[in-house]
Amino acid sequence: MGKITGFLEYERVEEGYRPVSERLKHYKEFVIGLSDEQAKVQGARCMDCGTPFCNSGCPVNNIIPDFNDLVFRQDWQNAWVVLDSTNNYPEFTGRICPAPCEAACTLNVNDDPVGIKSIEHAIIDRAWENGWVKPRPAGIRTGKKVAVVGSGPAGMAAGQQLARAGHDVTLFEKNDRIGGLLRYGIPDFKMEKVHIDRRALQMKAEGVTFRTGVMVGKLPEGSKVTNWAKETVSPEELQVQFDAVLLTGGAEQSRDLPVPGRDLGGIHFAMEFLPLQNKVNAGDKIKGQIRADGKHVIVIGGGDTGSDCVGTSNRHGALSVTQFELMPQPPGEENRPLTWPYWPYKMRSSSSHEEGCEREFAIATKEFLGENGKVTALKTVRVEWKDGKMVEVPNTEQTLAADLVLLAMGFVSPVAAILDGFGIEKDGRGNARATTDFIGGYSTSVPKVFAAGDMRRGQSLVVWAIREGRQAARAVDEFLMGFSDLPR
Repeated sequence: MGKITGFLEYERVEEGYRPVSERLKHYKEFVIGLSDEQAKVQGARCMDCGTPFCNSGCPVNNIIPDFNDLVFRQDWQNAWVVLDSTNNYPEFTGRICPAPCEAACTLNVNDDPVGIKSIEHAIIDRAWENGWVKPRPAGIRTGKKVAVVGSGPAGMAAGQQLARAGHDVTLFEKNDRIGGLLRYGIPDFKMEKVHIDRRALQMKAEGVTFRTGVMVGKLPEGSKVTNWAKETVSPEELQVQFDAVLLTGGAEQSRDLPVPGRDLGGIHFAMEFLPLQNKVNAGDKIKGQIRADGKHVIVIGGGDTGSDCVGTSNRHGALSVTQFELMPQPPGEENRPLTWPYWPYKMRSSSSHEEGCEREFAIATKEFLGENGKVTALKTVRVEWKDGKMVEVPNTEQTLAADLVLLAMGFVSPVAAILDGFGIEKDGRGNARATTDFIGGYSTSVPKVFAAGDMRRGQSLVVWAIREGRQAARAVDEFLMGFSDLPR
């Protein structure tokens, strides 16, 4: 603990943003990271608690007090070593994780928490700038072959850990570039894809083979799941060719809104809208891109995906953007004595909301209205919750203009056809049934087939995906070798 009274002397300092008028002109990141001095001050605010709730609040169990202290002492390289010991990709979490660690910070009981996420962001950026992030290939190869299906953060973390354990890892991705939803779900203005690309180079140097454009199994006819595969591999082939198979695909089945008029043109899932813009940003030529230029856009869904639709629509030049949320507007501040150290329920606004967006709470869509086969408006009604049930508020119906409607209501499950192709038993929510037990964890009902990340737990955060990928890698390694030295 470098500064015993630091938490009393210093205030929390937030990362800055470029001006709205500037950042709306491009799709690049616009966060202004902490300076060395600002990071030092934030590190000084850490109390090095006897019981560091931040550590348990973080799904990958980052050793937060240690790297905070090292940053305070300006020992950036050792801070990186500590951070790297628990998190394969802090450049991902330092940009897009909602930071449950900060909610769990002891200071957050009655003050502003330590800026842990911004410190993490600062550490990894300096690590890359100084060339500390290097490939770590295994000294001894095991000769065991592992197929990892799905190249999002869970698949990347698992593949990297397994390669470092000496296994021959092949990472399968149905789309044309690795990264999963990091690549084709998260807008570039939140996380530029160079961060994925340079990790891919590191992983290749560590022995991971990437097979992009390869669909494992089959998607159902008419599926709206993003799929740019040019080749298909059957589950049976993988089970014959590899010693173990780890499924790490996303929960890509979007939640639909089956109300009258749903078949009108101009109504799309968020994951039909966002991936195309990312492909354009990557230099690809796209026919029929869904655009918001000059349109009244309504985003249905108040979460992060909805926020991403808001930011992208504003960069297109939308005439107006309105975001719907079915639930009531949360309070401005959480009830800290009630919620700490858990994730609090409170009003949150993203940088995209600050760029221009009307937000409507406790509102439901009753019908889509249109002309000539295209949506022109929504019929809505206000709702309230009584005895745990949603009821309509009488005399609150209204009609709102809409030229483009984006459905961002979350994801219900992985694509069932993929799990069915392997014959894997599913849980009640449609995910692969597998435990996280220390013995036999992440194994499915099918011999030598494992599942992790969204495929196992359902829609979740990037930091949970990394955790599950790391833990599943240990489970696979133990299955193949009888023991494992990989961290859990």
